[in-house]
Amino acid sequence: MVSDAGLQTQLSCGGVGVRFPSRAANLKLIVIFMVDFNKIIEFFESSNIPENMLNRGQLVLTEFLKPMKILFEQRSVPSEPWTDEQIEFLLQTLSNMDTDKDNNAARVGEREARVASRLHLKTSAGFCHGVGRSGFLTAPQPKAPGGSIMYEITNYLARNILRNTGLPNITDAIVVPLCTGMSLSLSLGALKQVQSETNLNYKRTVLIPQIDHKSLLKSIDLMGFNAKIVSGQIFGDAVRIPVEDIKKNLDNDCFAIISVTSFFPPREHDDIKEISKFAKENDLIHIVINAYGIQSPEWMKLIRSAIDAGRVDAIIQSTDKNFLTPVGGAVIASPLKENITKISQAYAGRASATPVVNFLISMLSMGINGYQKLIEEQQKNRKILETKLRKIAEKLNERVLEIYNPVAVALSLKNMKKEHLYALGGALYNLRVTGPRVYNPKDKAFGTCCSNYPTPYIVMNAAIGATEKDITSAVERFEKAYNQIIRT
Repeated sequence: MVSDAGLQTQLSCGGVGVRFPSRAANLKLIVIFMVDFNKIIEFFESSNIPENMLNRGQLVLTEFLKPMKILFEQRSVPSEPWTDEQIEFLLQTLSNMDTDKDNNAARVGEREARVASRLHLKTSAGFCHGVGRSGFLTAPQPKAPGGSIMYEITNYLARNILRNTGLPNITDAIVVPLCTGMSLSLSLGALKQVQSETNLNYKRTVLIPQIDHKSLLKSIDLMGFNAKIVSGQIFGDAVRIPVEDIKKNLDNDCFAIISVTSFFPPREHDDIKEISKFAKENDLIHIVINAYGIQSPEWMKLIRSAIDAGRVDAIIQSTDKNFLTPVGGAVIASPLKENITKISQAYAGRASATPVVNFLISMLSMGINGYQKLIEEQQKNRKILETKLRKIAEKLNERVLEIYNPVAVALSLKNMKKEHLYALGGALYNLRVTGPRVYNPKDKAFGTCCSNYPTPYIVMNAAIGATEKDITSAVERFEKAYNQIIRT
């Protein structure tokens, strides 16, 4: 067992000692600041540098360090963005606390964060030891005190940003170095019923309102569970799964139910509030897939009301789709702290720190105000996308499908022949338009979330981070491709 003293570490950053409460009951990470940079000029009182120059320099340095002191004290997403230099300083300082930076250490373990190139230090922001310990993702890592502090801070920021974007009723959240689908596997495995001598009826079925996405189905199959899919139904242009149909499909082998907020049209979000009531009444684990839903206040409101009305065990969202990070991370949140502990303890092995650091960088580089501006811009761009597609639809004798989705818009392609539909996706790709989805339901039903969707369509997204220029260019190039293909 590592003693408290063994985890005392010195960090040159400011002038205040800060304690970080650990998730392990008997371990504390204590940061002791070695040099008070807020009083650095005292070291040069007898030098020939004029006092007014020293004071001016001290002012600049103090302002540079101030956000870090606030971060350690408040452990919340800053209101205003940090500079890249401030973020790099923080990451380098914390990563230099890890034992692989100790030149006097005698490293005899099989895992000592040895790397073949200094490029590895750049790609991992210096956190080569990763985060967590085998069997407990959020446990402090004795060889990585700096990495442990970094992860602790990051998880606080994850909870804070979710509370600030619409989920004040969650109690805990963690960033995991896994995609959304693998995060679902981890959560189901952690929260499943434990078979014992007194519990021989080990249930293995997960109830799913139809979501045509392979990663979701793979995540359930990976855990050895059975997926029982409740088929989607068409309501006008939209595809929904009535709660009554979900209730009819409940059987004695069901232990969990999945619901979804964000998905591609024509699929609309689930009635998450009613599903949460159903889950509570029938003692079902309820996991919400909120893949790119944080950017939508409407979708977040659905989850918030579901937590208040019934049972929600975990909410899973992608870091890259919501927070502009490289692919490879997710945020798992819950209104129940013990659920996050179970999920953390179910992670097998030590974890890569890179997706965690990427999330931290995004939060510090945007700040609350910067992220809110991005959400406002997304809402504006969504309106622009729909307006432009409606104008194009009038020209092409097509129509925008009436489907509720705060991020995406679907346009009919009923005037296109089968071969035209095949050609459209390739033409858009050649015109350097990435991301649209062209569907011919008569050729491939998977993706429509039902078996008999009648209308071919294209889906475009105005997701967070997209610009008005992206949307304008994509719509113009779509019109060009459509006209070229239809005339051939």
